[in-house]
Amino acid sequence: MSNANHSSFDKATKAGFIIALGIVYGDIGTSPLYTMQSLVENQGGLSQISETFILGSVSLIFWTLTLITSIKYVWIALKADNHHEGGIFSLYTLVRKMSKWLMIPAMIGGATLLSDGALTPAVTVTTAIEGLKAVPGISQIYQNQTNVIITTLLILLTLFSIQRFGTGFIGKLFGPVMMLWFSFLGLSGLLNSMGHLEIFKAINPYYAIRLLFSPENQRGIFILGSIFLATTGAEALYSDLGHVGRGNIYMSWPFVKVCIVLSYCGQGAWVLANKNSGLHLNPFFASIPENLRVYTVILATLAAIIASQALITGSFTLVAEAMRLKIFPLFRVTYPGANLGQLYIPVINWVLFLVTSCTVLYFRNSEHMEAAYGLAITITMLMTTILLNYYLIKEGMHSILAHLIMSFFALIEFIFFWASAVKFLHGGYVVVILALGIVSVMFIWYRGTRIVFKYVKSLNLLDYREQIKALRDDKAIDLYQTNVVYLTNRLQDNMIDKSILYSILDKRPKRAKVYWFVNVKVTDEPYTAKYKVDMMGTDYMVKVELFLGFRMPQTVPRYLRSIVQDLMESGRLPKQEQEYSISPGRKVGDFRFVIIEERVSNARQLNGFERFIMQTKASIKHFTATPSRWFGLQYSEVTVEVVPLILSDILKLPIKEISLPQKMDNN
Repeated sequence: MSNANHSSFDKATKAGFIIALGIVYGDIGTSPLYTMQSLVENQGGLSQISETFILGSVSLIFWTLTLITSIKYVWIALKADNHHEGGIFSLYTLVRKMSKWLMIPAMIGGATLLSDGALTPAVTVTTAIEGLKAVPGISQIYQNQTNVIITTLLILLTLFSIQRFGTGFIGKLFGPVMMLWFSFLGLSGLLNSMGHLEIFKAINPYYAIRLLFSPENQRGIFILGSIFLATTGAEALYSDLGHVGRGNIYMSWPFVKVCIVLSYCGQGAWVLANKNSGLHLNPFFASIPENLRVYTVILATLAAIIASQALITGSFTLVAEAMRLKIFPLFRVTYPGANLGQLYIPVINWVLFLVTSCTVLYFRNSEHMEAAYGLAITITMLMTTILLNYYLIKEGMHSILAHLIMSFFALIEFIFFWASAVKFLHGGYVVVILALGIVSVMFIWYRGTRIVFKYVKSLNLLDYREQIKALRDDKAIDLYQTNVVYLTNRLQDNMIDKSILYSILDKRPKRAKVYWFVNVKVTDEPYTAKYKVDMMGTDYMVKVELFLGFRMPQTVPRYLRSIVQDLMESGRLPKQEQEYSISPGRKVGDFRFVIIEERVSNARQLNGFERFIMQTKASIKHFTATPSRWFGLQYSEVTVEVVPLILSDILKLPIKEISLPQKMDNN
């Protein structure tokens, strides 16, 4: 990696500042919409609020943002970039060689982040639309919660429907809108705070600690379940590192944090001024003058849409990375934008829409959604802490010091998890069940791959080199294709799947001019595109190891065309003159890709658990992208051959011939 790239990644610019506001802070930037409301409702309403409660609540929010978001994520996690990419799977690729079991926290963290991401659009959009209840003139319409739900679902349908077109155009509006949003948060919060300047005493951590042990706090330690809502976007901040660069996050976070804290101070001041009013309104919207509320709702809705958009695109990226790490089923991926960072996965998009819509219909209002929100993300943060611990050790920090630092954050996050666990019976079970489902799919996919590796037999290609040469030169057999390409996940030195050689020599002898054996390897770097070739002392057998970054599309034909040109130009591969072609002087022949699919037969070697894993994986495959589509072979000649997982299981069975009675010879 060049110093120039490092410099650009760490450099902060005015344009980068605006872009960061639009991409990175959508989730954490909309938390003022519902966090104070959750605190007030869980305390029993405005009539139960005291100055001790408000000062303690704002203090807890401030120090949570400081310890978790500022120190852990901005100061520590942002340094753990994998070639300028962030997020839990990027972090995992940095440390996976240190221990095999680190796959477990990576899977759990990715699954809980996905499940919580499905709830974020529901919470943020619903809360924004509920703000219309405080707008004079139209408040009567939206007092009926059904109208809130219908409006929310229409916005969500529109949002998910436009994903397939890419976000290039609308993305240009995100930065300026979020700049306006954060400026509004800061300014409105500051103006509201002027009536109760004592609210700024909340910066003193004394008030946070006092509230946790105060009898005025009706929720006790469980108040932290609501406090945690203020920092749920911290994980997304780390995941979006590659989109905006570290320097721009360093520059923009202080501005964002000040605006968010001022908003909480302003809401706290309003609550203190109206604690005996008997009102039942969201403090965020109620603290805004009536004549400005409709504009506030519009701005809040835009901010909620941007936050939802960030979670949706983040989910696409997360799933794509998991697919390339071979811990998630393969789904069709398209790239509607001008760069690889804009990807779209139709199945994931509509599953997210279904889950988000069902969440809105099931919980009906934001108060109930908030009861479920945040539980899963505490687990994600704990998993990130585990991986960061190993990263610090890998980077040279003494293991004891690394354990102490990460144990401090793990303790805080475990307390938040414990406080949020009470949400389980109040709706948290929804995201937990969803997360368990995602983890189960990941485990089945990963374990299924390991089972195949365990049972598939391998043979040495060099032992069959002469047979393949004889087949190539045998004019008595029709030419199957000029180039036959076998894609395999298992290519170690010269050892290759027995089923591939069986396909070439036994199943139907396939005469070709060149036999290709291609193995795609996903690298720890995000944008690698390299290859290694071994001709095995021939000009008709080519072993290709294709090294692609975990964010690169695995469109094999595109890369193979370049490799063929390189080999022909270097003289290692003979030119394949074409007698018939619409392209004069064409030097490359036709290609046929052969994909071998292993199926579970009556393989007695498999135990009950392995059979369950393989059969479940086969069922999941009905909903996934085919290998042809995954490897970009839609417009190529493709043959799919199905073979039993365990070839050695096809043996001579113990069966006896029945002897027929012999006829008597009358002669």
